[in-house]
Amino acid sequence: MNKTSLFAVASVGVAALAGVAAWNFLQPGTDRFAACSTSSVAGATIGGPFTLVDETGATVTEADVLTKPSLVYFGYTFCPDVCPTDSARNAEAIDLLAERGVDAQGVFISIDPERDDVARVREFTDFFHPRMIGLTGSPEQVSVVSKAYKTFYKKKDTGDEYYLMDHSTFTYLVLPKEGFVQFFRREDTPQGIADSLACFVDAAGQS
Repeated sequence: MNKTSLFAVASVGVAALAGVAAWNFLQPGTDRFAACSTSSVAGATIGGPFTLVDETGATVTEADVLTKPSLVYFGYTFCPDVCPTDSARNAEAIDLLAERGVDAQGVFISIDPERDDVARVREFTDFFHPRMIGLTGSPEQVSVVSKAYKTFYKKKDTGDEYYLMDHSTFTYLVLPKEGFVQFFRREDTPQGIADSLACFVDAAGQS
């Protein structure tokens, strides 16, 4: 093999290595978070910009709200069992994390803006934890954030004010500067959520 051929082979090798390095660089969290991940969402981008109304009545965006490790949950305050149970579990996880020196928060996004006004959402979140932020908004605003997080909800229209909502029940872990990194199912425990969140925070260098 002459020098020209050797140079060509070497150039291809360098280009391939550069391509691999670039690919790895463009996959934020892929390697750093591998030891922390317990769930995966194939081919889906979760999360994104939103504009909602917080429990003080202020209009806020994701940049205003997601300033610390956040357990984001979509539900409604008239929910008879699932939402209160999941919110209590997330609140317990926040307390477990506080004992470990991790400052996390809960974020409750109402999927029932027709009934969940600012006062109602504030009452609900304050009951579960002082570091749980309640968000509501117009039907259009709620639809935008729901689509961003790939959630499902549908009103069971019974013709009266006591209707129920069908909805998904995942809790989403969102980190500042990283975005969505993990989701939790209903069967996940407070301790399991706390352990996982702490792992992600450490891996992201945010501890």
